[in-house]
Amino acid sequence: MAALSHAPTSDRSIVAATFVAIALFVGSWTLLHVGFYTHKQILDTPVYQRYGNLIADGKVPYRDFAVEYPPGALPVFALPGLAEPGHDQHVSAGFRRTFQTLMWICGALAIGAMALVLRALRRPALGVWAALSFAALAPLLLGSVLLSRFDLWPAAIVAGALAALVSGRVRTGHVLLGLGVTAKLYPAVLLPVGLAFVWRGRGRREAVVCAGLAAAVILAIFLPFGILSPGGVWDSLRTQLDRPLQVESLGSALLLAAHHAFAVRVTAETSHGSQNLAGSGAHTFATASVVVQALVLLWIWTSFARGSATRERFVCASAASLCAFVAFGKVLSPQFLIWLIPVVPLVRGLRGLTAGVLLTLALGLTQVWFPFRYFRLAVDFEPGLSWLLLARDLALVALASVVAVSLRRRESPHSS
Repeated sequence: MAALSHAPTSDRSIVAATFVAIALFVGSWTLLHVGFYTHKQILDTPVYQRYGNLIADGKVPYRDFAVEYPPGALPVFALPGLAEPGHDQHVSAGFRRTFQTLMWICGALAIGAMALVLRALRRPALGVWAALSFAALAPLLLGSVLLSRFDLWPAAIVAGALAALVSGRVRTGHVLLGLGVTAKLYPAVLLPVGLAFVWRGRGRREAVVCAGLAAAVILAIFLPFGILSPGGVWDSLRTQLDRPLQVESLGSALLLAAHHAFAVRVTAETSHGSQNLAGSGAHTFATASVVVQALVLLWIWTSFARGSATRERFVCASAASLCAFVAFGKVLSPQFLIWLIPVVPLVRGLRGLTAGVLLTLALGLTQVWFPFRYFRLAVDFEPGLSWLLLARDLALVALASVVAVSLRRRESPHSS
């Protein structure tokens, strides 16, 4: 966030800001349980409870039952399932409470990790308070999706990895990035940035060690399940990689805009646990999305690698990578925006302020249709909601652009 001076804040002030932010986060979390936030919720927790119940019954994931997510996600399903196994597809009160408690803890840990990043970057007090307060209040902008998705778990891991890396604990940081990949794959887009940061700052040998540690963590968590059921693990990964054009993605938003403006035909389908667009046009846009996403990420990674390896540029490149991955992907579920909340506020200066405004807009627009009017958008293609979807997706593109373009600029003398 923007700062008015370069004087770093004291540790006492950072601790105070962290406690206040966590208190605000508790308030936000509480408000998500009352009023309009409780209406028409679309839940993933019944799926999580089924996984947890089966694990509690002694079933082996991937071998005895299919799991959509990688094995690093299993603890947040197993622990609530062990706490109170359910007996049907309705989420038991015990499972819901335990799962939400885990997610609340992950959110608080993410805020604490953000504070450590800001301390290492020697940010002024205004920047610290603004960044942590934004993260604490952001749940109110995005809505109840936080309560029934496990994305705060990988988001907290990523925040911890960034804190370790900017604090000089680069091996710990890459261990955490490896753990994050096993939880929800997307932290893999941060590995090239992290390795380039280490290579430029500490040399090739240390970068190779860090890469080996990340790979070792990934292998250690995937391998037992791969040995027991290689087909089950591969099906889980293939399910994620083969997903069609999801209805809230940028490619879909462009097709829906063409549908309303020029009567271009679009067809809805439900598969892979989401609502998607079908047909040759949707397939073309899905392919184009993957290509554009890869090219933008490659540009971000090379731009960072060719510049100075300062901690500020590292944080900026990390935020840009996550924003680009979300904005240009062929799948863009509402919970993906959770990944951005602990990272985007860490970007400094005017570009950080602009990024915060754009993220606020994207979060708020998402809640306009999800969950309250989701099927009016995803199935009925309601015109007003379709145009708001395009506005949200363009806001995410602008967010990625604002953060990424700054990587080509020269660092100021006080950067570290």
